[in-house]
Amino acid sequence: MKAVVHDRYGPPEVLRVEEVERPVPADDEVLVRVHATTVTQTDCHMRRARPFFWRFMLGLRRPRRKVLGTEFAGVVEEIGSSVTQFEIGDRVFGLRSGAHAEYLCVREARLVVRMPDRMTFEQAAGTCDGMYQARNALRAGRVDKDTRLVIYGASGSLGTAAVQLAANLGAHVTAVCNGRNAELVRSLGADEVVDYEREDFTRNGQTYDVVLDAVGKHSFLRCRRSLVPGGIYVATDRLYNLPLALLTRWSSRRVVFDFAGHDRESVLLVKELVEAGRYRPIIDRTYPLEDVVEATTYVESWQKTGNVVLTLNGVAR
Repeated sequence: MKAVVHDRYGPPEVLRVEEVERPVPADDEVLVRVHATTVTQTDCHMRRARPFFWRFMLGLRRPRRKVLGTEFAGVVEEIGSSVTQFEIGDRVFGLRSGAHAEYLCVREARLVVRMPDRMTFEQAAGTCDGMYQARNALRAGRVDKDTRLVIYGASGSLGTAAVQLAANLGAHVTAVCNGRNAELVRSLGADEVVDYEREDFTRNGQTYDVVLDAVGKHSFLRCRRSLVPGGIYVATDRLYNLPLALLTRWSSRRVVFDFAGHDRESVLLVKELVEAGRYRPIIDRTYPLEDVVEATTYVESWQKTGNVVLTLNGVAR
């Protein structure tokens, strides 16, 4: 089968499409023929091994995990002998490492569910990762009804998911993004939109209960005065936020850094919200698997809106 592999850390050009051995499902696994997957910022961090701590998980000198990717959508092609929840031919989506490949095996009890009927493979592939990150971040910030929330980087994968989830919770959402995406984030449920190219939300005189930095490009120190007493800055990147979380734990304004992992509940929730018409994944660009270097270069430009999708096995539907 075809897969995107890399055997050294470095720029997007270390990636290449290569024939690798097709996996065989265990008794409790399904074999999924992948029709669509995504390129995320996490994939880029892992490929570069930056920050350096990634190497302690992935391999100090060379990557032990040669195939990247976490989100997938496709069709069940084989099932293990003890599988009861899925049948051959089911359209499914979810999260599993090694998703930049034509086939992957997923335990039926883990992060895989049937796709909503009206979703395309491309849409389904771009649904889970941003959703789970946004859900965990909003939980860490204790976002609820009437919470005054700022989402910095509201037009990315995590950001577009966070806007929708926060709106569903009844929070008052101020979305910070560039001007060209203002109408998009409004359509997702933002109450106010700030164009960061024209205005600095930390200088508008308003205060908020929570600031969520969805792209890891802001800082607690810059927005501290924009938080009410008891306010929370939710970090999603930058290692220096770890000691800040400890130092501000008992302060009137504090940093939280969420480390919650993937869970099946998040995948089931996003399916439920999609079916109810309360959530939609945002797809920026779609590339064939063979153009993974171009797709990754675009993701690293930090200009993407929502998700960047890779299609396999012909055009995804």
